[in-house]
Amino acid sequence: MSDQGTDEGYARGLKNRQISMMAIGGAIGTGLFLGAGAAIETSGPALIASYAVAGVVIFLIMRALGELLMYRPVSRSFVDYAEEFVGRFAGFATGWVYWLMWVVTAMAEITAAGIYVQYWFPDIPQWVTAAVVLGLLFLANLISVKVFGEFEFWFSMIKVVTIVGAIVLGLAVIVFGIGPAGEHATFAHLVSDGGFLPHGAGSALLALQSVMFAYLGVELIGLTAGEAENPRVVLPKAINSVMVRIGVFYVGALVVLLSLVPWTEFHDGESPFVRAFDAVGIHGAAGIIQFVVLTAALSSCNSGIYSTGRMLRTLAVHRSAPAAFGKLSKRQVPAASITASAIVMAAGILVNAVVPEKAFAYITSVATVGVLWTWGVIVVCQLVYRRRSDSGELPASEFRMPGAPWTGYLALAFLALVVVLLGFGEDTRVALYVTPIVAVVIGVGYLLSNRPARVRQRA
Repeated sequence: MSDQGTDEGYARGLKNRQISMMAIGGAIGTGLFLGAGAAIETSGPALIASYAVAGVVIFLIMRALGELLMYRPVSRSFVDYAEEFVGRFAGFATGWVYWLMWVVTAMAEITAAGIYVQYWFPDIPQWVTAAVVLGLLFLANLISVKVFGEFEFWFSMIKVVTIVGAIVLGLAVIVFGIGPAGEHATFAHLVSDGGFLPHGAGSALLALQSVMFAYLGVELIGLTAGEAENPRVVLPKAINSVMVRIGVFYVGALVVLLSLVPWTEFHDGESPFVRAFDAVGIHGAAGIIQFVVLTAALSSCNSGIYSTGRMLRTLAVHRSAPAAFGKLSKRQVPAASITASAIVMAAGILVNAVVPEKAFAYITSVATVGVLWTWGVIVVCQLVYRRRSDSGELPASEFRMPGAPWTGYLALAFLALVVVLLGFGEDTRVALYVTPIVAVVIGVGYLLSNRPARVRQRA
């Protein structure tokens, strides 16, 4: 089995405990904490089924990635695998799409942070908080990968401990009637006010856009391969824990929330967690949850800065971006790439200032298209790799995707369905308008980046 490409100049500064906690906490983000409010309002309890079904597909995608990572664990995995198994253009496009995806995701996260801070300080404009958050996390990522890992460890620890506590507290309120409003909390809320499908199955399908954005970031574990202390041990464990994370933090949390209060009391623009605990009269708990969802936004933005810096450096190493972005600082971090990415992310501050009420919806829809492409490429690469390894052309991975190739085809069909569904929402449709523009820009960029090579060939 090849380890080619594992020595990429990075320091192996990410400890097993950090990667393990990142894998757990990576499932908890603003897509659930903020975006779920609008999804509950339009889908009702059916949103639980949307998260469960999409979670199974996400697990399949992660197992596809895991099989590739155990074949060759490199931090530039998406680009390397796409180039090896599909072609150079696929590697070029995947690298730039993934970079763009995390840039706009970071914009979404600083948007969310601005909204959360207004819970305590309503007079502070969203764009001010967005600027402060981006600046602080940018500086933290410049120091070293150990600082990033430690930040992410504690961000994830706060999210995990508090959300588990919130679920336990919510169950106590529902089962034992604890608190002044405990007598009104009941699992019957899941089928009342119009039933489990109050707006029909179509609403559950349309919710998949926000659901898939909530899972964005699970693939980030693949980028840590080149900086992990023991990738062959920790990565399979982290990937196999995906289903448990989804079951507890998404399905379990939504069951509790929608049992605490009727689904009709959740609305777009507010955290369903805060709304639930406010409604049952536990205002101190609501403040804690608000702090946790702010932490989730900071965590995702932190991950965005980390991933864009690494991906831009990968593109430079592959001669798909300016060579200056391929350099590492004395602290063994891609400082130039991190800086350039953060500058582009600053455009999110402008979005917050101009259209604060639409910023989150617009940005998340564009980010969703990016992650759907990335996940799709991962599955395609796994299908090609499995065919070549089964024929003996390549060594077999020790961590094989179950049910392949049929599970891979199922995952690709599901991702295609989500792309189609984006066209049915007024706010999400903007992603389909932007996608052709991005495709043209990437196509032109590919032609220009390969022009010197073609000139040398003709010579």
